[in-house]
Amino acid sequence: QRNFIESFLIRQKQENMKMTHGGFFHNGNLIGLVDDLFSAGTDTTANTLRWAILLMMKYPDIQRKVQEEIAKEIGDTQPRTDHRAKMPYTDAVIHEIQRFGDIVPTNLPHATTMDVTLKGFFIPKGSRIIPLLTSVLHDESQWEKPHEFYPEHFLDSEGKFVKRAAFMPFSAGQRVCAGETLAKMELFLFFTSLLQKFTF
Repeated sequence: QRNFIESFLIRQKQENMKMTHGGFFHNGNLIGLVDDLFSAGTDTTANTLRWAILLMMKYPDIQRKVQEEIAKEIGDTQPRTDHRAKMPYTDAVIHEIQRFGDIVPTNLPHATTMDVTLKGFFIPKGSRIIPLLTSVLHDESQWEKPHEFYPEHFLDSEGKFVKRAAFMPFSAGQRVCAGETLAKMELFLFFTSLLQKFTF
């Protein structure tokens, strides 16, 4: 199986053989794409972990509950991604860190492909649209306590983890973040590893 860069270079070679000028697959775009992937993947995870540490310092009772769940389910072993399914409270805390921290408040710009009217507002074809994820993550009609750090947003009455449709720090639909699965895995592993060894 090929990685991203290898696939890009193969496509670049194919374009060059066809003598296609002005194509997408040139070195400038490769450098830009790799830079985007690294910065998007490291900055957002690092900022989320910063929020995690700050929130655990502010809410020691929540931190203690996470540490108790870590001790019960993981013990002294190295955290693994399969532990997450057995740790609903920790999963809820991580989701709430992302919701409350609002790490990426806006999505990438989009453009309308045709004239459209939305809630009485006319939006002409080609208009730049910048989705505001903050409005969903703090929507009072979607969250019991939208302006508070409240992990119970992601727990049912029995303490089981529940997904929420309004949780979209990675955006939604066809433009969802390509690194969502990797980011969720990284956040779980880093967060549990930190709280397994340290109290903030």
